[in-house]
Amino acid sequence: METVQLDEGLRRTTAPNGLVVLTETLPGVRSAAVGIYVRTASAHEPRSQLGISHLLEHMVFKGTERRTAQQLALELEIRGGGLDAFTGRDYTSYQAHVLDADLPLAVEILTDLVRRPVLRESDLEPERNVILEEINGVADTPDDLVFELHAEALWPDHPYGYSILGTAQSLQALSAQDLKALHREGYYRGNCVIAAAGHVDHEQLLTGLEREGWFDGGTREPPRPGIVSAPAVRGASRAESRETAQTHIVFGTDTFPLRDRRRFALSILTNVFGGGMSSRLFQRVREELGLAYAIFAYKHFYQGSGQLGVYVGTQPSTADQAVDAINAEYSRLAREGLPMSELANGKQQLKGQVMLSLESPAARMGRLAGFVLHDDRYRPLDEMLAEIDSVSSEDVAAVAAEFFTPERQTVVRLGPNKKGLSGNRKA
Repeated sequence: METVQLDEGLRRTTAPNGLVVLTETLPGVRSAAVGIYVRTASAHEPRSQLGISHLLEHMVFKGTERRTAQQLALELEIRGGGLDAFTGRDYTSYQAHVLDADLPLAVEILTDLVRRPVLRESDLEPERNVILEEINGVADTPDDLVFELHAEALWPDHPYGYSILGTAQSLQALSAQDLKALHREGYYRGNCVIAAAGHVDHEQLLTGLEREGWFDGGTREPPRPGIVSAPAVRGASRAESRETAQTHIVFGTDTFPLRDRRRFALSILTNVFGGGMSSRLFQRVREELGLAYAIFAYKHFYQGSGQLGVYVGTQPSTADQAVDAINAEYSRLAREGLPMSELANGKQQLKGQVMLSLESPAARMGRLAGFVLHDDRYRPLDEMLAEIDSVSSEDVAAVAAEFFTPERQTVVRLGPNKKGLSGNRKA
């Protein structure tokens, strides 16, 4: 195995079978966070199996070769620790946050979940119903549903636009054999990244992983190919009628993956545009015009692309006014970029967010895994902060001109259908 030191207290080991293990030692804490990240998730699914990755993530908790569902729920919780999992677009994550003394047990339990689930047919129907309730919960929550509708409008023919939860129809068609096939094809060692941060020892973690069979197999098992993003639909509009007290609106466009050097310029712009109470959108749309309680800008980075967007919830009678105000701010930013004072404040804000985000072992663990999962190189914190400082006015002006024009944004409205408003009205 090849082990390299990436930074002080930070090591990376690559096993012959392709498994990557990363640790960051934080001597001043008494806890440890450990996660197994599987490069199999919703973006790898065909339309006929929408939701299968999320269903598999649920089903592994129904029992493994060595533990019942109740044992999986109890063993870490009764020690004060926690066990969690989530399915994303590009990877599925299984994580534990425990006292340092319980790290070997956490590794054992996470290995059970990822490598040894039983996936019984008898457990499938109850868990399918649980996810159907999850889908129903989104349908009953318009400020969640509008994001699903927007992803679908932005990427109608690409998995980034499909629902991670799947649909009632696609879930009904899935069998335990389908889950076992996905587990066999996607949950192999070379398709995984294991990261731990906190009061951890790299060599001891490797010993525990070896005991659990993670280094078996001498030949390299390469990870599944990354996702190639299809062109997004830009400048479209969609209106969905729903009897709600507010009209929920999402603007958005595609951007680029995390490894793109423009990510810090985009992050600064997103913060200045709609990242908090001091942002342009909050000050204009909420504070000056009083058109919304909730308004914010956001960004996501995926393996094959990225997403930039704005959400606002407003009264149906003021929806057009809110759209016009937001488009005016889009136009101003795209046309003018940022003045030096606002750029300096944006850099300081982003640097503060980066540093504060690393205050917990779980956040450190996620950062470690992230640079491998996104095919990026590791950067020490000081280097990352220096990159943020190096962002120029020209950098942000170019990103603003490309991604913040109103004409590029695909807009989805969800709310009451005003008289005279067709389902395809241009926003």
